[in-house]
Amino acid sequence: MPPHALDLPVEISAQARGLHFRSLVIDTHTDTTQRFIFGDFDLSERHADGSVDIPRMREGGVGAIFFAAWIRSTITGRAAVEKALAQIDAIRRQVNRHSKDLAAARTAGDILRARAAGKIAVLTAVEGAHMMGGDLKVLGEFEARGVSYMTLTHVKNTDWADASTDAAEHNGLSEFGREAIAEMNRLGMIVDVSHVSDKTLADVLEVSKAPVLASHSSCQALCSSPRNLSDEMIRALVKRGGVLQVNFHMGFLSQEFRDVEAAHPEYQQQAAAEAERRFADDEARQILEEDRMVRAMVAEGKLPRVEWTMILDHIDHAVKVAGIDHVGLGSDCDGAQMPFGMEDESKLPRITEGLLRRGYGEGEIQKILGGNALRLMQDVEALGELRRGTNA
Repeated sequence: MPPHALDLPVEISAQARGLHFRSLVIDTHTDTTQRFIFGDFDLSERHADGSVDIPRMREGGVGAIFFAAWIRSTITGRAAVEKALAQIDAIRRQVNRHSKDLAAARTAGDILRARAAGKIAVLTAVEGAHMMGGDLKVLGEFEARGVSYMTLTHVKNTDWADASTDAAEHNGLSEFGREAIAEMNRLGMIVDVSHVSDKTLADVLEVSKAPVLASHSSCQALCSSPRNLSDEMIRALVKRGGVLQVNFHMGFLSQEFRDVEAAHPEYQQQAAAEAERRFADDEARQILEEDRMVRAMVAEGKLPRVEWTMILDHIDHAVKVAGIDHVGLGSDCDGAQMPFGMEDESKLPRITEGLLRRGYGEGEIQKILGGNALRLMQDVEALGELRRGTNA
């Protein structure tokens, strides 16, 4: 059988290469943090597994990357807070360990300073508000340790916000949830609505004084996962100045992949069970093993192959709905199954090449690669400074 067409190297033109490497490329969501806390992971080495390390970020032209602190939704209270703080500290240790290449960042200005110094800006996110333990003061702890955004839910509801993949409990945001959004606005912390229910998103947009981010979500019009945003949700996000960062996960890009998964839930169940059996004490290895097994199922013909070009399809659709100023990249690397041809951060120049081939102008591509995310950060930070200054 001849090799698949997109197994072959994708030629990056001189125009695309030049544009990509002079642009600010921001990936607003990765889950590599799990590798920092299980074993002695060296971010400076090129690894044969996973998607993120310094050599591959350099090859991909990454200027800024968000590492997410994440724990399972079943862990709550102060235990969740302590685990979140431990992961935040693990991210900072990696930056300190590799300060020649990396710079700790929280703000848009920090990103620009890192770029001027020839370093990759490393930002910290908290993926799931269960990690604040129901205490508004913890938001201040997060902000003081450099957290730039918090995702309001993960796969399960929190005690004050409904998730997209759980049965509704709060009809969106509770009153405490509204207080939490106001406090995030005051702190200049970005509100992330990836993973939240439709009603939660509507409530957030009603309450938040600052634009909000969907840090790693794709388009429901192309793939009906509840983790993706409908056109109506995208338009509502945009009306408040928000940005949709397209997720690269195969199950959020391809309707065909999602349909086969739904028809055969035993595939993912088998992968998860086997990964847990083999790596019971290492959640990072479990994630990587699940990915390996899913890719093997694709090779066996059990699951359909999803090409990297579907990322471009979701960008196209999002731009059509939202406009060029409200779309970016949130890969979900090291936490999801990447499409073929976009296995790791080194492949990001392909997106620039693909967008040029689809007729995007250079300035438009620079907005998608990172300019739109940077602008949102500046808007949120400016409002936080204003509200702190007026005690609003």
